[in-house]
Amino acid sequence: MSALAYDGTAILGRNLQRMRHSPGLLILTQTMPINMLLFFGYVFGSALATPGQAYRAFLVPGLLVATAANGIMTGMFQAAQDSHRGVMDRFRTLPMSRAAVPLGQAAADLVVTTVGMLPLMLVGLAVGWRIDGSALEVAGAVGLLLLFRFAMTWVGILLGLASRSEEAAGQLGAATFMLPLLSNAYIPTDNLPGWLRTIAEWNPISAVATAMRDLFGNAPVPTDGAWPVTHPVAGSLAWCALLIAVFLPLAVRRYTHGGR
Repeated sequence: MSALAYDGTAILGRNLQRMRHSPGLLILTQTMPINMLLFFGYVFGSALATPGQAYRAFLVPGLLVATAANGIMTGMFQAAQDSHRGVMDRFRTLPMSRAAVPLGQAAADLVVTTVGMLPLMLVGLAVGWRIDGSALEVAGAVGLLLLFRFAMTWVGILLGLASRSEEAAGQLGAATFMLPLLSNAYIPTDNLPGWLRTIAEWNPISAVATAMRDLFGNAPVPTDGAWPVTHPVAGSLAWCALLIAVFLPLAVRRYTHGGR
């Protein structure tokens, strides 16, 4: 086993233990989508063009993607906490791979997310969402969802390492709640004003949400719109590759140089 894999596995175990003993943030980020499904699906669904069960079937894939996008918030908060409490300073004194610490955090988040998505999917099935895609398409949807979470976690890790304090990271993390609102996660973008529709369709969340609906067999791919939503699987993979290529090396560099 390489040094990176060995050290990363050790940090993975440490972060899983940490999450187990501090479940507050995880409970919040995992129960909020279920509450939003019940609230949006039953309260707002009656006021939309796709009411009731049809809207809930549209909403569940969007909420799964919005939950994946919360990787920014959890990654930011956990990185800021370790950074400002001196934990990462102690890690830097150890003879270990510099990439292992942020990689272990991202891997631990991915493990927890994999388990945490299940309750939302079960509640979705209970309220009328159905999976009509093939087994291969469903496996592709889940894999794409986790890849997106992994990419967004690296964004959060970098922002957490760059934050001035834990409080600042928490405030900025809460602001990321707006990202799914500027996408097609909760509502179709067809009737939005032109400039706002363009912003929403170029939001990475929109591409992944459209890909989820296509792969799960919930809605056809739109033929009109920005390239990422008319080619959602390719668009999602492109966004994930770009986010990882930019933010992973920047986060590792930030950690290596002690936040400078």
